[in-house]
Formats: sequence, C-alpha cells, structure tokens
Amino acid sequence: MSLFASPSAPLSSLDQRARDIFRRIVETYLETGEPVGSRTISKGGVQLSPASIRNTMQDLTLAGLLAAPHTSAGRIPTHAGLRLFVDGFLEIGDIGTEERREIDARLAGKGRGFDEALDAASSLLSGLAGGAGIVASPVRDAGVKHVEFVALGNDQALAVLVGDDGTVENRLMPLSAGVTPSTLQEASNFLNARLKGRPLAEARTEMRAELDAARLQLDAAAARLVEDGLAAWSGGPDRERSLIVRGRANLLQNHETAADLELVRVLFDDLEQKEQLIGLLDGVNAAQGVRIFIGAETRLFSLSGSAVIAAPYMNGRQRVLGAIGVIGPARLNYARIIPLVDYTARVLGRMLDGQDH
Repeated sequence: MSLFASPSAPLSSLDQRARDIFRRIVETYLETGEPVGSRTISKGGVQLSPASIRNTMQDLTLAGLLAAPHTSAGRIPTHAGLRLFVDGFLEIGDIGTEERREIDARLAGKGRGFDEALDAASSLLSGLAGGAGIVASPVRDAGVKHVEFVALGNDQALAVLVGDDGTVENRLMPLSAGVTPSTLQEASNFLNARLKGRPLAEARTEMRAELDAARLQLDAAAARLVEDGLAAWSGGPDRERSLIVRGRANLLQNHETAADLELVRVLFDDLEQKEQLIGLLDGVNAAQGVRIFIGAETRLFSLSGSAVIAAPYMNGRQRVLGAIGVIGPARLNYARIIPLVDYTARVLGRMLDGQDH
C-alpha cells in the first residue's frame, strides 16, 4: 500500500507512549465513531494518569495526527492520522470462512456475462463492507480472439466478441429480412480475418475504411452486419468504460448530525463524477494489491472526507482488467474491508479469466 500523503509526524518520531496512546485512540474511534477522551484511554489499560495521557494527546494534536471536534474534550484522528495508523499500526487478517464462501458462490454464476459479473461484485462488496461498492471496467485494449454472429430467431442476432484477456461482449442486434446462416458466417469470417489479435479500438477506424472497399466482395446483408457489429461492440465512450456503483443507501446509515448528512450529500455528488472516479480507479491498476485513499489524498473526495479501498482485478496472465473497491466515510473498518476487497478482486479476476474456456 502506498502513501499518497505523508502525515505531519512520521512514525519514527513518536515514542512508545505516544504510539500506544495514538493506536488506542484510533482503534476506539473506528469502533465507536465518537471522540475519545483521556479517561477512556486510562480505563483501557494504559498505566498513566489522565493528565499524562492528555499531555500526550495534545502533542499528537500539535503534530497533526489528532483533532478536537467542536468543544469536545475528546480527540479524533485526522486524515493524516488515519493514514499513519493504516500504514504503521493496522493488523490485517484474512476474511472469515463464511464470507469467503459467500463471495465464491455469488461470483461463480454459470453463464454470467462480463458486465453481469462486475455488477454482482459491486453489489457483493457494498453488502459485506457496508459502504458503496464500485467497479470500473477496463479499457478494452486487449486483442480480439474470436468474433461470431448467432441468429436468435428471424429478426434478431447476438453479436459475440471474445477478447484475448478472456472478456466476452454480447450485444443484441436486429436482423434485416432475408439474412441467412451463410450471411452470418460470411460476416463472422470477414471480421475474424481482420480483427484477430488486434485491439478493437485500434482497428475500428481502419476497419470502416476496409469495409467500404470490401462491399463489392461482401454480400450487402453481410456488410451491414459487419458495420452494425462494429458499432455495437464499440458503443461509444460510455460503452467502452463502465462504472458500477452499488449500495449508496449504506452511506446514509449512522449519521446523526446535519454536518454528517452534508458530507454524505457531497459524497453522493462525488459518486456522480464518472470520469474522475474511473481516473482514480485507473491509478489502482498500476498497483500490486490493495490501495487506500483517505480524504484529501484524492481531489475528488477532499470535501466529503471519504475513503476509498480498492484493488485491481486481473486475469491468469497477470494482465490488469480493471479495479474494484469500496467507498465510505473515513471511519471505515479498514482491517475487515481490506482483505474483503483483495479477495473479491482475486475471485473476480479468476472468474472472468475462465469465461473463454
């Protein structure tokens, strides 16, 4: 996990007493959501007087790791403090057997298409983690492995595109009257000969030029199928990159003040910024393992003070397909959610990798 914003006080600058008090304050805050006072810490087993604990809390506040909300005598961690805690103190275990089984079962649906699998993963994470689940599909820059048109009755066909990375795109398209099985095969053969091994985005412009020249050789109905197929698979910018957000309602829970609800409203606005969210998740694609962004570490969530825990999902050849994660308040249960995101990303990658077998 990378540091995107270094805290005001590095871990090495804290003595053992400060480390112990700081860790207990953050753990208590993450559990309760309430400011933590010196008496709570002393009752928790720290063998110091409340006055000594208060002095240390003041030092941690001056260091930028704690803050005093409103007039409360207690302290809460700042975003810099949460970052220090996550990188220096957090103990991450593995997910439980039941959660592992649920993830395996929910993502192992037979015959599930690429987009359906992404939607299932997003919904699954939002339910297990209690935040909003997000999934970004990849830029479809893998080479084309196979193309096929399949008739579904007299007036409809299924255009199937299988990528080298295991992704499968299925698009329903109307069929003109009089299209025969040989026409479908002719269109499939034409595209397979020119697309195989080439990224669709790279080949699309050249293919349209080739199609104009090939109309003399191609049956008119086959030429129309090829043209419609290219349009269906590319689908414009929104089709090329999809962003799935599930579980927004989870973000409305456990907010008691008007200020809390205002932060949620800002977060809801942030979640509508599709291009910025995809850009954030694209940054995860270059990482190995889980990445964590807290508050102002991302421009997108600096106002809402939210946190993002995300991980790339990849195929069996270790090619990154996209990213998946959880968004919620900075007071997320990091120890529980990090392994959930990590395991879900790995299962999703394996499942998508197997779609072309």
